[in-house]
Amino acid sequence: MSSREVHRETVAACAPWSWTLGRGQVLTIVDLDGNQAVDFLAYDAHDTSRAYSAQTTLQAQDSVFLTTGSVLRDNESDALLTVVADEVGRHDTLGGACSRESNTLRYGHHTWAQHACAENFLAELSRHGMGKRDHVANVNWYMNVPVDPDGALGIVDGISAPGLSLSLRAEKDVLVVVSNCPQVNNPCNGFDPSRAEMIVTEPA
Repeated sequence: MSSREVHRETVAACAPWSWTLGRGQVLTIVDLDGNQAVDFLAYDAHDTSRAYSAQTTLQAQDSVFLTTGSVLRDNESDALLTVVADEVGRHDTLGGACSRESNTLRYGHHTWAQHACAENFLAELSRHGMGKRDHVANVNWYMNVPVDPDGALGIVDGISAPGLSLSLRAEKDVLVVVSNCPQVNNPCNGFDPSRAEMIVTEPA
């Protein structure tokens, strides 16, 4: 099926971004420089109390990882987005977003002043009239968080590479909110945050 481009934008390293996708539109996220974690929230554009839910999504697909065919579901189990293409094959649903608080607990009080995804999300959510109560669990596209047999999680080197991408089709009108992760204390970004490109297309 042919498609036409609606929007294309490069999100700078460490920056937030948001967009409202119409039903049937496809968002392609390109890891331009490689090994960049892209933290991601999604909401029903007409009722933001219906937000991406990690619990209902993972329960429905019986897996903690997302890849082609995965359906991101809201807190009422309705479909928000479907992963329709994935050149990486491993994305995190468990690690959450970094924050000043989590940084100081994990890496020391000297990291308090470092910018984090929680601040990016709150800044971008405020543009849509939302705040802390609306900040739900997120997806970390391109972030590699393996689960050991004993249930332990790790944040290890990414398996993405420059130019690899994934695409999500909106199953209804969906507000997507991104934090291009500024984390520099663990290998989710290779300790060097970089750019991501957002491309919105729709059937021609």
